[in-house]
Amino acid sequence: MVSDKTVRVEVVYTQPAAQHLVSVELAAGADVRLAIERSGLLRKFREIDMMHTHFGIFGRLVTLDTPVQDGERVEIYRALLKDPKAARRELASRGRTMGKPPRTRRG
Repeated sequence: MVSDKTVRVEVVYTQPAAQHLVSVELAAGADVRLAIERSGLLRKFREIDMMHTHFGIFGRLVTLDTPVQDGERVEIYRALLKDPKAARRELASRGRTMGKPPRTRRG
C-alpha cells in the first residue's frame, strides 16, 4: 500500500525483442532520475547513458528533474536504429508501405 508520503511508479525500457518493466516505490517529490536509478535498469542495461538518452512519462518527453506522480510510467527511450522517414522512402521505392504486408497472388 502506498502512503501519502510515497508514490509508486513503473519504469519501462523496451528492446526490440522484450519489454522490461519495474515498479518502484519512492518518497513523494522524487524525480525521474531517482525512479530510473532505483529501478535497477541502469545496472542491467549498460547501454543506457543518462546523459544522451531521452525520457518520457506516458509518451511525453521530460527531463531527469521532472517530479513523478503516483501511478505514472517513466519511459527510457532507445536511439532509433533507422530514421523513420528514410525507412518509409526505402519501402516506397520497393512499392511497399509500413502498414500492411504486401498482398500475394493466389492462383
